[in-house]
Amino acid sequence: MGDIEKLAGSVASLQASFEEHRYICSDEIATAVFLAYQLRKPILIEGPPGVGKTELAKTAAEMFALPLIRLQCYEGLDESKAIYEWKYGKQLLYTQVLKEALNEVLGDAKGFRESVQALHNFGDIFFSEEFLEPRPLMKALKEEDGCILLIDEIDKADHEFESLLLEILSDFQLSIPEIGTIKAAAEPPSVFLTSNNTREISDALKRRCLHLYIPFPDVDIEQRIIGARVPEIPPALQKQLVAFIHELRNLDLKKMPAISETIDWARTLVLLHAEALDPQMVKDTLNVILKFQEDIDNVKSEVPALTAKVSN
Repeated sequence: MGDIEKLAGSVASLQASFEEHRYICSDEIATAVFLAYQLRKPILIEGPPGVGKTELAKTAAEMFALPLIRLQCYEGLDESKAIYEWKYGKQLLYTQVLKEALNEVLGDAKGFRESVQALHNFGDIFFSEEFLEPRPLMKALKEEDGCILLIDEIDKADHEFESLLLEILSDFQLSIPEIGTIKAAAEPPSVFLTSNNTREISDALKRRCLHLYIPFPDVDIEQRIIGARVPEIPPALQKQLVAFIHELRNLDLKKMPAISETIDWARTLVLLHAEALDPQMVKDTLNVILKFQEDIDNVKSEVPALTAKVSN
């Protein structure tokens, strides 16, 4: 863990290390991750889709050389998919073994009461950790050297699911009725939760987390991101395409282009051997940065003016 302590020893070292791993982050992001690690608290990352929330957790796992355990949230997610479930097939097999060895199990038991007690003692085996199938949350607790636990898009899960998270977020432990409390290994997981703000997150969950909001980046940050992710792009084209993306975000669109679309577009233009933005090439590749045909149709008429504006 020494390397992690060194990397997370200061905001500046953390920010520099993120940049070495091609994740360009603001002071606010680096500070939030630094505090989350030092205070051993989960971090709730909110913001529009595609601004790098999930990528932040993935880069942290790469940077700290820790396993990444990801729980993708969705409507209807419950404890059997998130925490644990019983290995029913294995329990059924052992039930068959019990039937075949019934005389041995009962042994010298006399009468109904003693026989029931003998069966009860054997039955306790069926509800032990040997018969548990761990899901992402339990797997994260069992990682001896720690891990990055990514609970992605928590806003897609039901409100009821949030209550299942409260114990692990506050105490790094889980309670299983048949077994008892399972606590984190020596090094608890570093927990990243993301939300696209499609609904309000409960106060109980927010109280247990540090909060970080990642907006769309400014021009300077986004140019640095493109430079890190697509280093082969010509400088003039890099400047023009970022400026063009920012002009698009000022329009009334159903879905504004995110950083991920900017990166994809930069790679597309490099593949097409572009040196500068050309109106026709922009029209031909709008589908890379705009995901609704209505937006594409509305923007096409604006392309010549926008291209001229960012080329000056």
